[in-house]
Amino acid sequence: MKKTQAKTLRRLWPLAALAVVLGVFFALDLDSYFSFSALGEHRATLLTWVHDNAVLAALTYMAIYAGALIVFPPSGAMLTITGGFLFGSFLAGTYVIFAATLGATLLFIIAKTTVGAFLRERAGPWLQRMEAGFKENELSYLLVLRLIPLFPFWLINIAPAFLGVSLRNYVIGTFVGIIPGTYVYASVGNGLGALLDSGAEPDPGIIFEPAILTPILGLALLALLPVGYKKLKARRA
Repeated sequence: MKKTQAKTLRRLWPLAALAVVLGVFFALDLDSYFSFSALGEHRATLLTWVHDNAVLAALTYMAIYAGALIVFPPSGAMLTITGGFLFGSFLAGTYVIFAATLGATLLFIIAKTTVGAFLRERAGPWLQRMEAGFKENELSYLLVLRLIPLFPFWLINIAPAFLGVSLRNYVIGTFVGIIPGTYVYASVGNGLGALLDSGAEPDPGIIFEPAILTPILGLALLALLPVGYKKLKARRA
């Protein structure tokens, strides 16, 4: 009994540590800094600092981005747009792809080694069947989930941990799958200055515009081709 309790505590301590960090984050009202109004107030200082400290600014931005995905997941779109404003579309998109993959991977590892393992041990046959189906084509499914913004980014970060997805496929699926959407939001940020001057704010829902979503859907269909091929091959066998 004691061994079981000790094993459970070892698994859950990262989750407890994350809960403490979250508590401190919101207690200090740090989430208020993740807003376009705050960016507008400090834009001149930020732009000057980025210009004078290009490398340090890039590393700082990536560290903040990766950390924010863990402690304040809804900040992803806002931070990507902010990156486009500070660094331009291409550089910001590149920084975000690496930082978001890092942050998402850390969150995935935490979930997989704590809640994921706990749930798989106690779940019924339904989770085992879902896990088996997902693992059969996990990279294809991950790419589709990353490409099409049907579910919140934070949910896709942790859900694969409950389904036994391998770390390798998770990293590849995340890195490749977020590329189109990342550059869309970074491009929006590139024109953020004019919006702030007019008193308006960017619309994160721009990704659902037909001209943007249609080619992304095409990429998602390509990602599903291996799944379709496997099913077709199984029927012919």
